[in-house]
Amino acid sequence: MDVPCVRVRPQAGEETRQALAARDLLADDYEITVEDGWLYIPVTDRVEGYDVVAHDAPSRAGQTLPGDLLGFEPSYERLGDIAIVEEDDLERARAIADALVDSDLPIESVLNRASKIKGDLRVRDWDVLAGSTRTVHREYGAEFELDLAQVYFSPRLATERHRVVSQVEAGERAFDMFAGVGPFAIPMALRGATVVGADLNEAAVEFLERNAARNGVEARVTAIPGDVRDVEGYDDWADRLVMNLPHSADAFLDTAVRLAGEDCTLHYYDIQHEDDPFGPGERAIRAAAEPDYEVRVETRRRVRSYAPHELNVCLDVRLRRR
Repeated sequence: MDVPCVRVRPQAGEETRQALAARDLLADDYEITVEDGWLYIPVTDRVEGYDVVAHDAPSRAGQTLPGDLLGFEPSYERLGDIAIVEEDDLERARAIADALVDSDLPIESVLNRASKIKGDLRVRDWDVLAGSTRTVHREYGAEFELDLAQVYFSPRLATERHRVVSQVEAGERAFDMFAGVGPFAIPMALRGATVVGADLNEAAVEFLERNAARNGVEARVTAIPGDVRDVEGYDDWADRLVMNLPHSADAFLDTAVRLAGEDCTLHYYDIQHEDDPFGPGERAIRAAAEPDYEVRVETRRRVRSYAPHELNVCLDVRLRRR
């Protein structure tokens, strides 16, 4: 059947497969095929940065898949060895969980979303249908240990994180103002940056420290628990700032300006109406940074749809002290 596939030349196949596997984007239930000089790698979703086409990929021979056990194809999201579902019917959710665990897919746990993201710590409630809420997620060569019952993490932002991290150069000083378990901070450190990560969620900060050690960058990562507005000792310090706190980042712009060095790149995430997705963020940044800084918006990027008529966007902004 036709499924989305990344199309590459065979000589780039293994490198591409490993990169997609690191982001949990491989569609394990379909075979990788070669046709007319092209390699077709089935993926779970559309992948930015690759040539994605619809291709008739055969089901993996001899593999028992969830759909084989259920009689229909369930919808789920992968995070490490956790499958995440969103089902209102608890009986249906449990049947899907049983099929996911009993299939040949590398799934150990199944969670059903039981609430929206809530509170200052940005966590949600889960119905644990199988296994536990803990896992190790792999993304672009980095590993992140986490517990979804304690921290927020979205695998859907892997491509966006990689875009930002790819801009980092060795020797930079980077400050992630809402660091979580380290999906920005750890890869920036792996590229040779000195990184400070702050987070209000103490559990997330503990995972950030463990993930720094897990990835061998503990000497370049400083993890700080608490409100970033209370952090001292880093005024005029940062060459790069990450502000991934949509809905609320504008409330922290005065702190961002305080942390920014002479020449600083700011990655500002926002959620706004599709009619003017970038204007409110740009105006807020200018109000906080001017006239002390020259403000230049280098990239206006639509990251993903968030809700009907609302977009999750990113502004990459260069701040240069006048």
